Amino acid sequence: MKTLYIDCGMGAAGDMLTAALIELLPEPDRFAERLNGLGIPGVVFEKEQSVKCGITGTHIAVKIHGEEENDDVHERMHEHHHDHEHHHDHEHEHHHEHEHHHASMSDIEHIVSHIDVPEKVRNDILAVYGIIAEAESHVHGKPVTEIHFHEVGTMDAVADITAVCLLMNEIAPDEITASPVHVGSGSVHCAHGILPVPAPATAYILRDIPIYGGSIDGELCTPTGAALLKHFVTRFGDMPVMRVRSVGYGMGRKDFARANCVRVMLGDAGTAADTVAELSCNVDDMTAEEIAFAAEQLFAAGAREVFTQPCGMKKSRPGTLITVLCDAGRSEHFAQLLFRHTSTIGVRETQAKRYVLDRREETAETEFGTVRRKISTGFGVTKVKTEYDDLARIARENDLSIADVRDKIK
Repeated sequence: MKTLYIDCGMGAAGDMLTAALIELLPEPDRFAERLNGLGIPGVVFEKEQSVKCGITGTHIAVKIHGEEENDDVHERMHEHHHDHEHHHDHEHEHHHEHEHHHASMSDIEHIVSHIDVPEKVRNDILAVYGIIAEAESHVHGKPVTEIHFHEVGTMDAVADITAVCLLMNEIAPDEITASPVHVGSGSVHCAHGILPVPAPATAYILRDIPIYGGSIDGELCTPTGAALLKHFVTRFGDMPVMRVRSVGYGMGRKDFARANCVRVMLGDAGTAADTVAELSCNVDDMTAEEIAFAAEQLFAAGAREVFTQPCGMKKSRPGTLITVLCDAGRSEHFAQLLFRHTSTIGVRETQAKRYVLDRREETAETEFGTVRRKISTGFGVTKVKTEYDDLARIARENDLSIADVRDKIK
């Protein structure tokens, strides 16, 4: 399984993720040229070498009309008529005044619709922006339709988000995992006053994601970085066992005692244990049809597995134990679905390690035509299984039993 691992030991920001991912490509300079041909108004990407604590990596400077902006200025959304002054720990501190022009979410959609990227990438960009807008809506207590982005910040964030989404599409990993996120500590200055780190919008985005502070004073994870992680990462935890093929370092501007970078590793995994959340609840007042419908909704939402078992409950009533396996970072979402679609008033959660074989599908020609086969490998074993739907179709068409078909096509 092609696996991308993101080391967030120094947080995450859009430009740092871009710089780290671009190092994984065979021709990073050509991709940087491609970024400049996307047609993002007023935006120029500049790829430059950077050294932190003796480690050589890449820094991506995003310039708006020739000027590189402070990340925290452009990564936060502001209401009209607020002057602002921010300091971000990945960039040099500086002061700059801007006329305040703002863009709504519909303006963002209009900008993105004119960027020359594949439709999947366009959808990813809007989904990431949606995460940020939802967070700001929650923090400011206003509908998403009333949230506005500062003009300079809009174009810079569009550039960062577009670059990362396009890189993810280019690299095309089967799975994206990440370490717990170092958010920094202390406070951040903004027009509204002094806010704690992580800033409110960032903290909201990072719900259900493992985070930690530390001795580094400042904001290490930006809202854009948090939203990109939220959208793309399927699991947060220890680095999986993998055969690493390439490593990339994306550097921030500021210097710390620790290398200020995001590190990414691309390789092959699939035979190691991953962590899943196991949610369970007991019900004794639901019909079989209602339980089946609840299972359908859980599968539709992306559950790894849903199964039921008979169990005894209070007052000697026969009941049903419903169990859901899901990605560890999405347990709260699936708990909400259990409360919505079942009669339970309590859901239990445990963390479990899961060992899986690497799986792929291929086709084979038989005397009955083409059939699909699932092949699973790893841990020194190989298992081959013909797709049941194909077996059943051949059995019906030839008036045979499934066992007969299986024997004939072995």
